[in-house]
Amino acid sequence: MNEQLALFPLSSFLLPQGRMKLRVFEPRYVRLVKEAVSGKRAFAMASLNPFVSQQHPDRILPLVCKVEVEDFETLPDGLLGITIKGVARQRIVRRWQEDDKLHVAEVQPQSDWPTCSLSREQSQLAQAFSDLLAEYPQLSALYPQPQLNDAAWLAGRWLELLPMQPALKQDLAQQSPEHCLRELQGWLSHNA
Repeated sequence: MNEQLALFPLSSFLLPQGRMKLRVFEPRYVRLVKEAVSGKRAFAMASLNPFVSQQHPDRILPLVCKVEVEDFETLPDGLLGITIKGVARQRIVRRWQEDDKLHVAEVQPQSDWPTCSLSREQSQLAQAFSDLLAEYPQLSALYPQPQLNDAAWLAGRWLELLPMQPALKQDLAQQSPEHCLRELQGWLSHNA
């Protein structure tokens, strides 16, 4: 059965088990967070297509990630800060805007990647991500218990972090985790 979700479109990318900190300041997104926290309507992180105008129908890419708010705080600048966690993949079936320009979509559930063991060839990606966690305390704080031996978890986190074109991330997120990691290994070796 289809669900209706509010959309928080950004240039970022998020998949299930991923975590992200957001600063919320636009009134429509403050409303989105209030509705989510009160249980009125959940929301999803959506990726923007940077290659089309803001009014283009393909501005928001079709694969979105339903999220839950794990924590919120008042930031030093007085804005609302939230920590979100991805919980489920969804695909936009139909999208519209409400009066305050908040994007809303009817979505269909998509299969999430199952947990799967990391192959020996992909252990370099696990070590490289472990190195990133050691180097960046903010990233490490989001993932205090990284699942570096799970190919699905590792592929998701790499897709979220790498500066790739959003449409490519969307395409890789629809492949198997093993295929995604093979592609990411090639991408990293080519772009390192």
